[in-house]
Amino acid sequence: MKKVSPTPSGTVDLEHDAAVADSLRDFISEKGFPCVGAKSALARGTLEILVCHDVSSGWDDLRIHKALLDWAEDYRADPEGLRSLAVIFRSDAGLDEAQFEKNMWDRIQSISDKDAWLGQPYDHRVSADPDDPHFSLSFGGEAFFVVGLHPNASRPARRTPYPTMVFNLHDQFEKLREEGRYERMREAILDRDKALAGDINPMLARHGEASEAAQYSGRQVDEEWKCPFTDPRGS
Repeated sequence: MKKVSPTPSGTVDLEHDAAVADSLRDFISEKGFPCVGAKSALARGTLEILVCHDVSSGWDDLRIHKALLDWAEDYRADPEGLRSLAVIFRSDAGLDEAQFEKNMWDRIQSISDKDAWLGQPYDHRVSADPDDPHFSLSFGGEAFFVVGLHPNASRPARRTPYPTMVFNLHDQFEKLREEGRYERMREAILDRDKALAGDINPMLARHGEASEAAQYSGRQVDEEWKCPFTDPRGS
């Protein structure tokens, strides 16, 4: 998967951003890509893509937060089907896994602080404590979890052309559990990921068994890892 080169002047135009967005669609469309949920969202037209500048900068944090508020509101109005909001950062400084993880959590902290400042409630169905097995993020009163992807990810399924944060609604996966569909989908993803990478991602755990925070960046961490995030509504 090739990256799209910027315009000769170094500026970024709408055509370039469209090509950046298409690079993620192409990545998900690849036969070996394991996440059947993302494939379903892409096929149904419920994968929204927001192209931003740089994961190490807060330049677009207000845009991202506004998109999450709209996403939460739209979901409450029509909670059917799988959907994802992907934020792609067109600038890539060649971040390694630890650097991407730091910048990803910086963006999450900034966006969460804005959510709290605006008086948005924390989704009562999840915990704001990143050490709690029931932890999830909350924007606009809806719980979200994040899947981080970037060019230097160790797992092939996370190795996108550009740094990317995919926001998924916690509630839609709870609905899959209630319908008895979640475990089948999870097993399909694990089998496909093993076929792609040669082994199963050791960081994967079910919600309620261990905090999902350690899974967000895609980097393999040990039990000593401490989540660099504190939501002001969790204190």
